Amino acid sequence: MAADAGRRLDVANILSFGDDLVGVLLDRKDGESLAQAYDGARMLRSACRSESGDLKLQVKVYAVNTAVSDELDNLDLQRASIEEKKDAVKKKEKDMLKAQSMLSMCVSVTNIMSNFEDQDKISGYIVDKNMKKLDKFEFEKTMSPVEICDKLWKMI
Repeated sequence: MAADAGRRLDVANILSFGDDLVGVLLDRKDGESLAQAYDGARMLRSACRSESGDLKLQVKVYAVNTAVSDELDNLDLQRASIEEKKDAVKKKEKDMLKAQSMLSMCVSVTNIMSNFEDQDKISGYIVDKNMKKLDKFEFEKTMSPVEICDKLWKMI
């Protein structure tokens, strides 16, 4: 009998719960609230999808901007390297002009024009002031500098 009483209590609770559920489902206000909640959820989902699309686009734009920025940095480094090379070329040209001027001055003072292309011998030309008369000279590198100077003075 005690077991029947426990079952009757459980059945009574289930019937009470069922009655409450039927009441909730029949209540029109709850249906409208559920429809509103459903519409709100649909709007939220739509907004989330839109935001997601915008974020994906922003990520793509960021990736492209990063690639462009990296390429610009690389180009800046190349430009700096080119400018350094241009400066080095300008310095070499300036040094070359200076050396040519120095050589021209030495030729005009000494009347001796060296031949730098012949690496095996000490050679060149003795010229007059008008650069008309040319006398070629050649000396072996084994000769002493004093001997070379003496012979050059005799030729001048």
